[in-house]
Amino acid sequence: MGASSPAQRAVLERAHHGGGWLLSGIICINILILGCALVSGSAFNSVAITAVHRQIFLIVLLVLTMLWMLFYTAVTSRMDQAIVFKDSHAGPVWLRGGFLVFGLLSLLMDIFKIATYAGYLHCDSAVKVAFPVVQAVFLIVQTFFLWTHAKDCVQLHTNFTRCGLTLTLSTNLVVWMAAVTEESLHQTEIPDLYVNVSHKMYRANYGDKCKCSHSACDTFKEAFYYLYPFNIEYSLFASALAYVMWKNVGRLVEDHSHPHVKFRPKEVCFGPLTGILLVVAGLATFIMYEVDILTEDEEKRNLALLIHFVMNIVIVSLMSLATVIGCIVYRLDHREHVSEKNPTRSLDVGLLVGSSIGQFIISYFSIVALLATGARGYLNALNLSWALLTVLQLGLQNYFIIEGLNREPFHVMQEAALHTNAHAYTEMSTVIESNRSTYQLTSTKNKLNWKRRILKEVSAFLLLANIILWIMPAFGARPQFDHPTEIKFYKFTMWAAIVNIGLPFGIFYRMHSVASLFEVYLFS
Repeated sequence: MGASSPAQRAVLERAHHGGGWLLSGIICINILILGCALVSGSAFNSVAITAVHRQIFLIVLLVLTMLWMLFYTAVTSRMDQAIVFKDSHAGPVWLRGGFLVFGLLSLLMDIFKIATYAGYLHCDSAVKVAFPVVQAVFLIVQTFFLWTHAKDCVQLHTNFTRCGLTLTLSTNLVVWMAAVTEESLHQTEIPDLYVNVSHKMYRANYGDKCKCSHSACDTFKEAFYYLYPFNIEYSLFASALAYVMWKNVGRLVEDHSHPHVKFRPKEVCFGPLTGILLVVAGLATFIMYEVDILTEDEEKRNLALLIHFVMNIVIVSLMSLATVIGCIVYRLDHREHVSEKNPTRSLDVGLLVGSSIGQFIISYFSIVALLATGARGYLNALNLSWALLTVLQLGLQNYFIIEGLNREPFHVMQEAALHTNAHAYTEMSTVIESNRSTYQLTSTKNKLNWKRRILKEVSAFLLLANIILWIMPAFGARPQFDHPTEIKFYKFTMWAAIVNIGLPFGIFYRMHSVASLFEVYLFS
């Protein structure tokens, strides 16, 4: 196997691309379309399709996916020659670490859901309790499965494995759609569009007909809504890991390990320090916004919007400036681009560009509405500035991250030079002098040059800035609904659809950028 030529490997790899690819793709598309229809239909107060019907469908999907995962773990992965190759790039430890944290918080959300819906068992369907129970078990099984097998390149049961992985992928995406829909309705439900009161004051409830049997229902309900962002991110992370596994089924990879990179926080200072200050300031203004936006005092609400807009403008302006500096360094840097075929890298870039479209959509729709209405008033002017700067920042950051991911890591280039220099030096020097030279070269390797330092500073700053830009919308900041200009221009139904579709992708973009920037930091 190891002595085969690249052409033979390509033929063997294509031989694995049988009907399983087509069948698994058909399964994925059908589950996604059916799931999308059920989730959309149950989002409204319809008699024909309710949340219970959606949850029954999800329970069936979760159980089938768990059964396949258990079969893979107990049977397929234990067979001889089943997993000959491992993709060293797939499921890096920081990605799986984040996936594990989101999984634990999602599990906590399910526990709160069980405690909440158990209080309504006497007057509501038992399915509402059964679903979080099944989902909690699914979280445990899937987290173990993906943590253990994310790097596998399966060579046996390939068609069955492809179908199982697309089932896993589509199940997580349907769960994501359901969570996004439920969380969006929770945030945007306004019974009277002409009343100028924050949408957050209205929350879906059971009314007076069904009372909770214990006093902690409202507390648990409020708690699990704040945990939805982690569950949403968990489903997307799981989908990404399942997709990479699906691409790696039957893949023949070269037998080399991922370069070992050490994380050294002492290498940089200014970027992390500025980023931490930005996160602290952002959290302070976010808390003020969440408190003051709920009041009926118009002046306090406008002040909260003013502070929120100014804070976001400062953040995206500093990010744009830092990214421009990083892009200039890339132009001065002569590292080669990575030529190796890598499904993980392709997925990273695709998710980065694809998810940024959600924020682009919201920003451009805001720009059109604000320019069409004349952007009169200081709040409209700030909102317009924020939207324009966000478009600029997204474009610059995408370029910076994609360039960083596609460049050869600094340490790989240095190791190659070190090996070449040491080999040449050995031929004309004594052993003692050769050892001294190797020591000096190794010392130089560990010392950052100015290009590396700037790139690390920029990456660290952007990483922290993206964290605060994830926190604010993920945990309830919705200036798109608290500021009425876009609602009046597009009408509430259309604007709510735009925001509720685009914002989840924008939130995921920020979290995905954090993971990508961490990788750029490590390999700079």
